[in-house]
Amino acid sequence: MIGLKTHAKLALVVRQEADGLRRYSHIGTGNYNPVTARIYEDLGLFTASPEIGRDVAALFNYLTGLSRAPVYDQLLVAPHNLRARFLEMLEAEMHAGDGHVVVKVNGIQDPAMIDALCEASRAGVRIELFVRGICCLRPGVLGLSERISVRSILGRYLEHSRIFRFGSERRGQRYFIGSADLMTRNLSQRVEALVPITAPAHRARLEALIAAARRDDEHAWELDQDGAWHRVQPRAGVSLQRTLQEAARNTEAR
Repeated sequence: MIGLKTHAKLALVVRQEADGLRRYSHIGTGNYNPVTARIYEDLGLFTASPEIGRDVAALFNYLTGLSRAPVYDQLLVAPHNLRARFLEMLEAEMHAGDGHVVVKVNGIQDPAMIDALCEASRAGVRIELFVRGICCLRPGVLGLSERISVRSILGRYLEHSRIFRFGSERRGQRYFIGSADLMTRNLSQRVEALVPITAPAHRARLEALIAAARRDDEHAWELDQDGAWHRVQPRAGVSLQRTLQEAARNTEAR
């Protein structure tokens, strides 16, 4: 697309099967690159969902100039609907009474998103941010971002996955993974894609990852209200990256 970098990580296979054509889609958080795959932590969804397959096909048709910008049923796509949908879900948390948002990204810089997160904090929403790199939001500022925390995990592997979770245990939770950070370039100047994660087993894996990031005391840093990073002091010897490494080895062994 002229003027837009295509940053979405997508693959689509259309296969002739006995009962007709079937679409197989992969939506990831990282590049299809065998070199960076050795040192980056990333996530991906491989699915035969017809609804997601239609959205991925529509996005590919749009990118190749064969159609106008489509309306997506499942995907959140920048620069079309991702920003608006994120703000809608954030606003819903503000009115829920037990609002809770978890975001894991590489960077947070977009002024409008920062303002929205602070507004949600003032409305009582608990917001946990895991930001590997640049974070232009200062957490814990009285009257502004008191209910926001910011952590960074810096270890052997580069934390590259993006996870978004909205909701509470009482109301239910919505999970998304994909290619977008909360940066102006990602939300307004690039083609990005997030996909909802609905399978209980997949959601449980994301929840376990979030829990490990929360408990990490080997590679974690925390941002204070003055904009300074402080190393978390080791206590229980919890490592997010070691947890993921062990899970990968167990999967391979099975």
